[in-house]
Amino acid sequence: MGLDSKSEQRIGLLNGFAAYGMWGLVPLFWPLLEPAGAAEILAHRMVWSLGVVVIALVVMRRWAWAGPLLRQPRRLGLITIAAATITVNWGVYIWAVNAGHVVEASLGYFINPLVTIAMGVLLLKERLRPAQWAAVGIGFAAVLVLTIGYGQPPWISLCLAFSFATYGLVKKKVNLGGLESLAAETAIQFLPALGYLLWLSSRGDATFGGEGAGHATLLAATGLVTAVPLVCFGAAAIRVPLSTLGLLQYLAPVLQFLLGILYFHEAMPAERWAGFALVWAALSLLTWDALRTARKSRMVLREAATAATAATAATAAAEAAREAAAANPTTAGGTATSTNT
Repeated sequence: MGLDSKSEQRIGLLNGFAAYGMWGLVPLFWPLLEPAGAAEILAHRMVWSLGVVVIALVVMRRWAWAGPLLRQPRRLGLITIAAATITVNWGVYIWAVNAGHVVEASLGYFINPLVTIAMGVLLLKERLRPAQWAAVGIGFAAVLVLTIGYGQPPWISLCLAFSFATYGLVKKKVNLGGLESLAAETAIQFLPALGYLLWLSSRGDATFGGEGAGHATLLAATGLVTAVPLVCFGAAAIRVPLSTLGLLQYLAPVLQFLLGILYFHEAMPAERWAGFALVWAALSLLTWDALRTARKSRMVLREAATAATAATAATAAAEAAREAAAANPTTAGGTATSTNT
């Protein structure tokens, strides 16, 4: 049983590394799709993603969720909001990478956990621990430093962070699996995206089919680029603790940041390094607090389990003693007489 558990955790970790690794390396893919613009790439991503997800659902025979969902207008409304926010996130990210802003895009995913915590306080009235308040404060200071460094707020980073945090918040309320949620979202995106592609084609501005078979294949591959990491993430999420996933999530922006500097050779003046250093300090504090809280929770649960086991054993012993006394009344009486004498 222990070996099976370790094997499952190993599979989960491999899938987690695969998911976040692919998300971290995806900036290498979007430039391959030029001369297609960001809007055309985005539309192809929506159309082909639906195709890939539908095939996956057919193979896995996971359609039971669709019927009940169609009878729940509120959940459909939330999925529409999720589709809109992820559309903004995808579009800004593709444009940022192809416009030479990979480092700023990576910053958006670095500060996303801080934005998520801030939204929890403002929208869900959640209470923060002191370390979380400190992390959010340091993150705010980092944005100020980066605003001074850029000469304006880091709009790309903020747009990516807030759109993805909103997307996560809505998905939490919808409570659908990753693959099912993507299927519902891309189903909503499909018709507008297809309409845009047909409009581009009617104007003669579409690159699909006009730049050769290789280019068309790469545009179609946007569906796999979207779906495969999500499937790996889903496999990881059911096998490894949330604390481990929380640590793995930083792999993607780290890889994006390194690609921005080492591969795309983007500039990193001193004030930008200072802003990133503050963000990393905030995330380190946040991670330390999360790990400490998880460890305390495990200790409390272990102590409670030990106490419950001891109480159960004591109850069983008392019950056994009562049953023994009831089964041997003469022995009990004799003992009492001897004592009185």
